[in-house]
Amino acid sequence: MWIAEQGRRRPQADGTALVGRVTLPGDPAAVYLDGERRELPVYGPGGYVWRPAKDQQVLVLKTGAAGEAPCVAGAPCGEDWNLSPGEVLIYSGSATVRVGSGGVTIGGGVVHLTGQVLVNGRPVVTE
Repeated sequence: MWIAEQGRRRPQADGTALVGRVTLPGDPAAVYLDGERRELPVYGPGGYVWRPAKDQQVLVLKTGAAGEAPCVAGAPCGEDWNLSPGEVLIYSGSATVRVGSGGVTIGGGVVHLTGQVLVNGRPVVTE
């Protein structure tokens, strides 16, 4: 009886999410988990395009019936940016875009830009 049941059992994935390191950057990416997994699609929040960098720590979700279709879902938020609830920060190197309330009333908001700001390829001068 036990042997007959073994053939009917579906293989179980060893967890639904793992953390790994990117070995080949881009989209698709390669990530080292318990071995290297290649051709993993990269997902991000709607309206946000992201390409993981080499050696970046990423979250890999195991999708599919038995976890056979993993994908890169995100990266740690990193350092403490001192964000308030509801604020959003996009960063790359030393450039940042920070969107938040800025202490103004509901319905208002502030966009903080750090780094060189270009509009249509031309620098914005604020003097």
